[in-house]
Amino acid sequence: MNQTGSDPIRIGIVGCGFWANYQLAGWQELPGVEVVAVCDSDRQKARAMAEQFGIARVYTDAEALLATETLDVVDVITPPATHAELVRLAVNRRVPVITQKPMATDLPTSEGIVNQCREAGVPLFVHENFRWQTSIRALRQILDSGEIGKPFKATISFCTGFPVFANQPLLASLDQLIISDLGSHLYDVCRFLFGEPTLLFCRMTRVNPRIRGEDVANTLIETATGVHCYVEMSFASVLESDAFPQTLVTVEAGAGSVELRKDFELRITTRSGLTRSTETRVEYARPPLYPWAHPDYAVVHASIVDCNRNLIGALRPDYPTSNAAGRTGTAETTGEDNLRTVRMVQAAYESAATGRAIRL
Repeated sequence: MNQTGSDPIRIGIVGCGFWANYQLAGWQELPGVEVVAVCDSDRQKARAMAEQFGIARVYTDAEALLATETLDVVDVITPPATHAELVRLAVNRRVPVITQKPMATDLPTSEGIVNQCREAGVPLFVHENFRWQTSIRALRQILDSGEIGKPFKATISFCTGFPVFANQPLLASLDQLIISDLGSHLYDVCRFLFGEPTLLFCRMTRVNPRIRGEDVANTLIETATGVHCYVEMSFASVLESDAFPQTLVTVEAGAGSVELRKDFELRITTRSGLTRSTETRVEYARPPLYPWAHPDYAVVHASIVDCNRNLIGALRPDYPTSNAAGRTGTAETTGEDNLRTVRMVQAAYESAATGRAIRL
C-alpha cells in the first residue's frame, strides 16, 4: 500500500447476504475507511445494500469489481465454497483479501488458499471475530495478569436453542454444521486463551431431524501449555436461561479461578489470608452497543469493529489503534494463523468419525 495516514482506505465488498449488512456497518464505524463498492451475483441485493449504506458503485461480477476499482483490500463475505476462487481473483490483481470463516470447506483447499497468497506476497486475513469480543479480551487480560496463577483446566460453552436457521437457512443444508460454523469460533477462542492444541477428542450428534449436519458437539482439547479445555456447543439446547449469543468460559488455575458468566459478568476467585479463605471479585465486560447491531447478535456485531480495526492496522501501520485492537502493524487472524484453527476443525471431524483422539 503506497498510502499515507491521510488517504482513505478503500474497501470493496463481495457478498451482500445477512452478515454483510453488519460487516459493512462495522467498516463504517472506522475513521478513514471507505467502502467504495459492493458486489453480489444478485443485483437487487447489491443495489439494496448500496442504497442502505450510501455506496456509490454496484457490481454483479467480482472480477469486474477488482479490474475496475482501486482497492486496498477486498472483503469476501460469501459462502465458504466460493472463497478459493474469489481469493484467486484478488491475488491476480495483487489486492489484499479478507475472508469470513471458515476459510474454505476443507483443509486442502484452505492450505491452497494460504499457499497461493504466501507465494504471491498478497496479505490474507480471516475475519475471526469471537476473540475480539469485549468479554473475551477482558478474560485474556485477567489470565495474562497472573492473578489466578497458571491455568490447568477450562470449559468454553456455547449451548443454545436460539433459532439460528431462521435468518441463516443455508446452515440447515450443510453436511458439516456446528463444528465448522460455531466450532471454528470456539476453537479459535481456545487457542487465543490457552495456546496451541496438542491433542483433541470429539463426539458429535444430530438432534434436529430437519437439518443435515450435526447440531451438538463436545470436544476435549489438551494444549501445549498443559490446559485441558472442554469445548461444548449445541444448537439444540432447551434451557431456562439461554445466553445466546454469548460464549461462557470457566478457567481453573493454581491460585484461583475466573468465570465469564451470562451478561458479561466476570467472577474472579482467589485465596487470601492465613486461613486460605476464598475471596471473589466481580467485574463486568459489556460490549459497546452500536445502533446498527441486530439485538439478537449485539455482542458478536460489536466485535466486528475491533476485528476490522486490527486488520486495517496490519495493512497500514500508521492507522490509529487502541490497546483493545492488539499491536499496531500486526494482525492476529491472518490466513496462516487461522489455518491452525481449520486443522482443529478437521481433527474434530476425524475424531468424531473414528472414535480416536487426534494428535495435532
